[in-house]
Amino acid sequence: MSPRPSLVIVGAGPRGTGFLERLAANLPELYGDEPLDVHLVDPHPPGPGRIWRTAQSPLLWMNSRAEDVTMFTDETVDMAGPVTPGPTVAEWAGLDGRAFPTRSQQGAYLRWVYERARAALPASVTLHEHRTTALRVSGPRDGRQRVWLEGTAVPLLADLVVLTVGHLDAEPDGEQRRLADFAARHRLVHLPPDFTADADLAALPAGEPVLVRGFGLAFVDLMVLLTEGRGGRYEGEGDELVYVPSGKEPVLHVGSRRGVPYHSKIGYVLDGERPPLPRYFGTEQTDALLRRTGPIDFRRDVWPLIDKELGWAHYHRLFSTHPERTALAWSDFEQAYDEALPRGAELAAVVAAAVPDPADRLDLDALDHPLDGIRYDSAEALQQGLRDYITEDLTRRHDPAHSADAAVFAGLLSVYGQLLRLGKRLDPGAWWHGFFSYLASGPPGPRLRQLLALSRAGVVRFLGPWVTVETDEERGLFRAGSTALPGEWTEARALVEARIPDPTLELTGSPLLRALYEEGTRATPGGLLVVDPVDGRILEHDGRPHPRRFALGPHTTARTGSAFTRPRTGGVAFGQNDVTARAALTFLRDRECRLPLPLSA
Repeated sequence: MSPRPSLVIVGAGPRGTGFLERLAANLPELYGDEPLDVHLVDPHPPGPGRIWRTAQSPLLWMNSRAEDVTMFTDETVDMAGPVTPGPTVAEWAGLDGRAFPTRSQQGAYLRWVYERARAALPASVTLHEHRTTALRVSGPRDGRQRVWLEGTAVPLLADLVVLTVGHLDAEPDGEQRRLADFAARHRLVHLPPDFTADADLAALPAGEPVLVRGFGLAFVDLMVLLTEGRGGRYEGEGDELVYVPSGKEPVLHVGSRRGVPYHSKIGYVLDGERPPLPRYFGTEQTDALLRRTGPIDFRRDVWPLIDKELGWAHYHRLFSTHPERTALAWSDFEQAYDEALPRGAELAAVVAAAVPDPADRLDLDALDHPLDGIRYDSAEALQQGLRDYITEDLTRRHDPAHSADAAVFAGLLSVYGQLLRLGKRLDPGAWWHGFFSYLASGPPGPRLRQLLALSRAGVVRFLGPWVTVETDEERGLFRAGSTALPGEWTEARALVEARIPDPTLELTGSPLLRALYEEGTRATPGGLLVVDPVDGRILEHDGRPHPRRFALGPHTTARTGSAFTRPRTGGVAFGQNDVTARAALTFLRDRECRLPLPLSA
């Protein structure tokens, strides 16, 4: 008698829940009412998982508006499986669609989505929850797999394993180990990259300077928890917002490579004509890159196409919505732009002739280095300069007159879809993912207004760009400097790395992923797990897809650009979940997949 078919899903957060939803949706067509065991392995609650757990501070918000977050497919998703519509978090929770939900509200929504997906499974499917950690996977390519769990002597037997482990802890790299050792020897505080809600912030004393390296979303959480989270409050609104300290706050000296926070969320709806995408970086271009026999270099081969694609989105919107700010007929500009080489002098000349105001031109290099070459006479001048920069950014990102910025966001989503097709041949690297987040995944506008109020109150101090952190052995202190104030240093007894750990296999906190890496599973130079972009199968060291192991999520080359999907935007992650679920069900349907597991495996 053949053993009962079994599928193990490692990771029960949003990605695992999304995969389970697609599994349930495709079961009737591809698997029928045959028996199936589904094992869900995660030490954290199914649905929200660790990051979106409901038991966290209500001060922490999502980074998306309630109307922009859905866990359900619609007809815009490119997939073979059935569409199963469902509510956004705004519709489910009865929230104002323009509001930013709390993390705990999103966690409750995710738990409900999980319960709905579980209820959609037919009676022939038994779902088993294992609230523990998966340690490793073993087994031959042509036989059942063994999934070893923490605290259990007998492994789970699986015909297929799907890894949806999401964001993970990581072991410290060489620099972080050196800083931690220095801190331990001098009795300082050093908080390495971590999820801010899980960091030991109680170690940061009131009134003391704290160096903070990182100006993205992890910093925003840190800022909130160390101010309102310690009893401070805001009075007034808008430009008149004032922070009233509790006296328990440290003084946060924050800097980064760019020296500025991520751009504010756009505060208006992109209406009217949308740029027709893709244009210069679509299927034709990615197919041509994939046909190459040599390596694909991101900066040389891909970035020029992305630059021109984003420019196309920007100028299409500018010409269609604000023609009075252009100096050429659209047809003439379109032809000239089409014929010019990417990132060349000819293209720059075409844009300069057609768009008189430099503020209406798209310069990705300038956006990436907003403070390069700028020097300030004093630390106070730097504070005012950064406040002016943030105020200008808030104004622009909430003004529909600059709706070309929103068109660039649409272009970024299109670009990400094409990069996924190049997955097993190209890892864009940490710079690209950081740049995407900097432009497209910044904080809500109200958070930047709070940052301005904290700056005026002296609770936050700006360090500037290209921040370097040094250790002073003689005095037993950390110190930080910036190119904006040459020769000046800020000293502190505490250093916080305000960023989440990089998703690398070599340093991952997941014993399962680390074991795969040590066994020779294929990885990119940046440390991502290489998967087949077609269906998410894990590639082995020789490049062959493993027939019984799949992976989806940020630790893979199929990582997407955002945590959640906006309704009616194509839902790349939904399409990935669907194709992987269908591949898994098709495999399980084949009786030959359930060969006995050799005793030596």
